[in-house]
Amino acid sequence: MTLDPDQLGRSKQDLAELLRNLRLQAGLTGDRLAARCGISQSKISKIERGKATPSVVDVERILGALDAPRDIIRETTSLARIANTEWQDKRSSWRRGIEKRQAELSSLEAAASELRYFLPAMITGLLATPEYMHASLANTTGDRTAVVNRKIERQALLYDESKSFTFILTEQAVRWAMLPPLAMAMQIDRLASLSHHPSVRLGLLPIGTPLTRGPMNTFTIYDDRLATVETFTGRIVFRDSKDICQHLEIFTLFEENAVFGEAARGLLAEWSAAYRT
Repeated sequence: MTLDPDQLGRSKQDLAELLRNLRLQAGLTGDRLAARCGISQSKISKIERGKATPSVVDVERILGALDAPRDIIRETTSLARIANTEWQDKRSSWRRGIEKRQAELSSLEAAASELRYFLPAMITGLLATPEYMHASLANTTGDRTAVVNRKIERQALLYDESKSFTFILTEQAVRWAMLPPLAMAMQIDRLASLSHHPSVRLGLLPIGTPLTRGPMNTFTIYDDRLATVETFTGRIVFRDSKDICQHLEIFTLFEENAVFGEAARGLLAEWSAAYRT
């Protein structure tokens, strides 16, 4: 599936119109279609008016009830996946203010009970020291001190025992020198300290760990309902269950090969000592 940012903005309405036209061509009312595919008539109405975005599974059920041909099924399900995907470019985020971005992240984290983070390149703000946060914001605009304060406020979530956090970090992410040596050692020590908390599982993938998948992107999975992928120029938000499942499968692979507990803390102690010397 090719993601054209312009297409992402139009796809929801395009999908709504296409599904409505397919129903009309099949000679079905909304009530009859709802009965055939097991989706409520009110939801069918909202989908066709663009007021609700159907999942790929919803679209497959509707197309099955309409006896749609294979080429239409391929086209429509592809459009449904795009409709469930959102592109957020960094320039727009900067224009809106990076403080608002922190508010959005806080909202996502507050709404989720199980959060999974794959970190191949850098340490996320939830695990970072204030010094590391400042360094990570070096290429952004706006009030960095306000953003650091919001990041520190967000860290309180780690102590909410109703939530579960799993962080998988590569050795590169932990040891990438964002700060002078002593400050890096203190950042690594913070990771070791947080790994003792009952709500936090912190896993490491040391260099040399055999894996069949490469560490392509930073990504976060919120429960089983949403996944975000970070790139240099922006963020992709996936809401379709198939995309989320694929990211869960990749995360599970990394998790199964990661080092946790005392073994992870032993590695962190070695890496911290290396910076101190």
